[in-house]
Amino acid sequence: MIVDIVKKNEPITSEQIAEKLNLTRSALRPDLAVLTMLGVLEARPRVGYFFTGKAVDTLISEKITDIKVDEIKATPVIVKESTSVYDAIVTLFLTDVGTLFVSDDEGNLQGIVSRKDLLKTAIGNTNTHQIPIGVVMTRMPNIVTVTPEESAYEAARKIVDHQVDALPVVKAVIENGQEKYKIVGKVTKTTITKLFVELGKN
Repeated sequence: MIVDIVKKNEPITSEQIAEKLNLTRSALRPDLAVLTMLGVLEARPRVGYFFTGKAVDTLISEKITDIKVDEIKATPVIVKESTSVYDAIVTLFLTDVGTLFVSDDEGNLQGIVSRKDLLKTAIGNTNTHQIPIGVVMTRMPNIVTVTPEESAYEAARKIVDHQVDALPVVKAVIENGQEKYKIVGKVTKTTITKLFVELGKN
């Protein structure tokens, strides 16, 4: 109702808004403060309130776009390429994750393996102690990644578009003239769900 009144009568003072709503100015103050803080209304001294043209859904979209991956990334579980499928399965259960990231000795991303990959390998195969994870993992450059500077929205879009459970968060570095990717975190479906819940609370 406040937004509608401002739209029709801008610029309009808080006293005039309060009068139209049959409220006191002090009763209206918290609502005006919230609308101004959200960017829906703009307050100009000795002039009054203006409607900024921003809808609430636009503001939610801006908020999700403003949140960076670096703010929401979780700690990845990393194994070496020589790790056996058996040990990878044990690691998966002990750490309660759905995806393992594979690195070289310098922490550069080499591959990614999901619980589905491990399940397919383990079914009907009694030799999981001898099979290295490097045989079953998805290798670079066939891995969808995200950087710390990208938005939470972009990470969520990649998860949906590529139908994956997790994205490695990486930083590109040059080593011996080659571009490599240091693993600095992960973003998963759970990460995005937690963010959604936090935004709902706030």
